[in-house]
Amino acid sequence: MRPELVTVFGGSGFVGRYVVRRLAKAGYRIRVAVRRPHLAPFLRPMGMVGQIQIIGADLSDEKHIKGALDGASACVNLVGILHQGGRQRFKTLHAEAPGMIGRHASVHGCKRVIHISAIGADPRAPSRYGRTKAEGEAALKRDFPDATILRPSIMFGTEDQFFNRFANMARYLPALPLIRGKTRFQPVYVEDVADAVERCLAEPATKSRVFELGGPATYSFKDLLKLILADTCRERLLIPVPGPFAALMALATSPLPNPPLTLDQLAQLKRDNIVQAGEGIGTLAELGITPTALEPVLPTYLWRFRKTGQFETLETV
Repeated sequence: MRPELVTVFGGSGFVGRYVVRRLAKAGYRIRVAVRRPHLAPFLRPMGMVGQIQIIGADLSDEKHIKGALDGASACVNLVGILHQGGRQRFKTLHAEAPGMIGRHASVHGCKRVIHISAIGADPRAPSRYGRTKAEGEAALKRDFPDATILRPSIMFGTEDQFFNRFANMARYLPALPLIRGKTRFQPVYVEDVADAVERCLAEPATKSRVFELGGPATYSFKDLLKLILADTCRERLLIPVPGPFAALMALATSPLPNPPLTLDQLAQLKRDNIVQAGEGIGTLAELGITPTALEPVLPTYLWRFRKTGQFETLETV
């Protein structure tokens, strides 16, 4: 086991479980700071006995951030939300929390900070999600200029919130809504993102750098829906939804605990979600990672949305 202690904020989420497992395999001691520690014990078996510690931390409370970083030599911030609800606000988690993490990481003498942002982080972004992501990057850099920022495109993997959601919708709906079907995405495998985090921690040359992480191919939103239907062996209509009707759908579903669409997400779809390499922005290739293709991985977990599950093969499409 390595002597370094790495604090991982948000380690029990979709990306977090992969990052924790990768860091544990690399031998780091890990402190996982999460909002609901009672739901995170599944992380402990990913490492040796005592290698992974789980603590409660609310990123809106500066004392919690300070305590989580005490004694840590590095930290990884994975906290992010796709929509607002209750006390979970874009401003608090995306913009303010990274600034507090950077400030206390500097005070506690952390050598490295790895921050997961998102492609589309831009002060002029059409969505609050994108604007607050950009604010968070800037706030972090003010107090910790050596921070490494990773901006992934939409991520795919067993527990993802994109492909699983639309595959589940196809089980019950006779048609799927096609909103801004020409918007392009560059899906990146969550294992590749976790690999990037570990490599950035180990490589001093990545300090103060920004990396945009995408897969080997780009797809339109319509292409992705077609791929989901093919892998789940379902035939569904794809019905284009004009902007005003999409806005009405977003207004109607926004009050739900886990809304399928919000006005902010609708605004995000105005821009392509693809890697913009150049001007000092790195990619997975620069980190020595060959991006994993979407097509071989998607069927390994979308099979459960087929009519007869694993007993239905793709030849029946």
